Amino acid sequence: MNISGLFLIMENNLEIRVQVKKIFDLIKSVAPGKSVELRVPPYGVIQCVEGINHRRGTPPNTVEMSGQTLVRLIKEPSLWASLCDSGEVRASGLLSDLSNVFAQAAVKYRA
Repeated sequence: MNISGLFLIMENNLEIRVQVKKIFDLIKSVAPGKSVELRVPPYGVIQCVEGINHRRGTPPNTVEMSGQTLVRLIKEPSLWASLCDSGEVRASGLLSDLSNVFAQAAVKYRA
């Protein structure tokens, strides 16, 4: 890989990092709480959704995906089920279905 290719990867990662932060803020605004842990490695983790508060250890409700998948999902929240089926979104726990959360956040994202 040449140096211009490396800079392109770094620039793309920076853009994804900025988008992940913006999306995390939107999700926290539409679904505040600490019942579900949303993980987007290596960009960050948030807790969201009202209900039982998780404090220590492995949370009972987790959702994990890549930064690219998070950006794709906020643009097309109707993809939730297919992304879960394909393994691009890994969701476990009774409260881990964030399809409605993404639908609500997507409205604000587009605004």
